Amino acid sequence: QVQLVESGGGLVQAGGSLRLSCAASGRTFSTSRYSMAWFRQAPGKDREFVGGILWDGRSTIGADSVKGRFTISRDNAKNTMYLQMNTLTPEDTAVYSCAARLKSTMARIIPRYDYWGQGTQVTVTS
Repeated sequence: QVQLVESGGGLVQAGGSLRLSCAASGRTFSTSRYSMAWFRQAPGKDREFVGGILWDGRSTIGADSVKGRFTISRDNAKNTMYLQMNTLTPEDTAVYSCAARLKSTMARIIPRYDYWGQGTQVTVTS
């Protein structure tokens, strides 16, 4: 089993920045090739893909809506993935969740992910 815990959410003004963290734990996590991703769900909307990162951190993919503003990284020594969010807008307000899949390749869709965190709220005020 793998447990994922997000942190770093909060309230920020438009134009500001936040960095989210996703800490992973579990007996198999450190010995397996897990690719990971961030998703978000705004009120009244479906959960959407934000970005993903390969198991070794060498490659990332991102949604068009966040390209140039959000950056995904990971530190496998700490079993932690990060989401640096810059130039935030009220449209970025959502619950942000991290996910992991027991595959070495990235994916953009929810069913491809095996483990999920509980999420952390990000609220951007105008």
